[in-house]
Amino acid sequence: MHDIELYRQLLGLNTPWTVTRVELKVKEQRVEVWAGHVEDGRWTCPECAAVLPLYDHAEERAWRHLDSCQFQTYLHARPPRVACPTHGVRQVRLPWAEPRARFTTLFERLAIEVLRETDVQGATRILRISWEEAWEIKRRAVARGRARRRPHVPARLGIDETAVARGHDYLTLVCDLETGTVEYLADERKQASLDGYFTGLTPAQRAQIQAVAMDMWEPYVQSVQAYVPQANRKIVFDVFHILQHMNKAVDQVRRREHRLLRAQGDETLTGSKYVWLYGEENVPDRQWERFTELTRRRSRQPLKTARAWALKESLRDLWRCRTRVAADEQWRWWYGWASRARLAPVLEVARMIKRHLPNVLTYFRHRITNAMSEGIASQIQALKKAANGFRNRDNFKTAIYFHCGGLDLYPNLTH
Repeated sequence: MHDIELYRQLLGLNTPWTVTRVELKVKEQRVEVWAGHVEDGRWTCPECAAVLPLYDHAEERAWRHLDSCQFQTYLHARPPRVACPTHGVRQVRLPWAEPRARFTTLFERLAIEVLRETDVQGATRILRISWEEAWEIKRRAVARGRARRRPHVPARLGIDETAVARGHDYLTLVCDLETGTVEYLADERKQASLDGYFTGLTPAQRAQIQAVAMDMWEPYVQSVQAYVPQANRKIVFDVFHILQHMNKAVDQVRRREHRLLRAQGDETLTGSKYVWLYGEENVPDRQWERFTELTRRRSRQPLKTARAWALKESLRDLWRCRTRVAADEQWRWWYGWASRARLAPVLEVARMIKRHLPNVLTYFRHRITNAMSEGIASQIQALKKAANGFRNRDNFKTAIYFHCGGLDLYPNLTH
């Protein structure tokens, strides 16, 4: 009797439920607990809340509960069913678990806490559950969180992609730049991938979008233009993506110049690839002497790579301008310099920016970047690395929503 009362308290069971039997299995390190109910109890239809008499019972089921005395604990019961005049025969809601769950609510809440702090493999060891059971808890948590999410259209969107695997295998991400959460995921990075987000919104909701930060990927541009009113006033081509293009141009200049210098026996640029990625204010102390030597060498002909790097650094000043008028002036000056520099990779980027200049300079209307989306993409890649990659694309999406979706993942303690 003491065990029965103890586990009734541990499980939080109240009338009409109670504990009827407790069985301790020392060798298996398990505690088996059976729950029952009073015979004349009345039950509520899960669909319409009508109070009805017992109709029959479903087959006995077991739910994993929180460990007790360091033993795995399982709760057994035969769920009651009612015959609702409106909805037919339905299984009643149980006070200890959500429908179709294999774990009690308390165990699921603990498991979610653990899964948020460690990877799936670590969680399986801590919780003593299987790999598939851990993923079931994550999938249920994400489905619960997404169902609870209130209809909401972020005023400021970030659109980006993240790699699923090596090669051209991507997911499209739509992020809320204000909350830093993933709002939408879709396979690939086609126009149809992004169309799926916008078609899920009403015209009134799409009109609430004030600004969209993105790179210059044409399928995304076409999707935004097709669905967002006044899209050309709202699209902001992201500074970080533009500077990535400039970094690549600097590296192309470096590689070409390095080949020419090595042919002459000059190893000046050997091992300098990563030096040119730094902004001057971010050069580490260990690299400063080498950086100064490369960018300011006077005894020999200045490096073309140093000139390309200087153009890249000067381009950053465009986004430091205080007004659109000042930015226009800065752009004309910079484009003139890039045109005269006789560095083909840099000139190619300059022309690309010029073609898209109106939506580069919309920055000065909205003052947004895609830094938040880039941060989320980095977090996603860290998840992928911790998991040693995802063979299952759906599991990858589940992990992204679980860790980056800003969702309310936890089951309710009462029903």
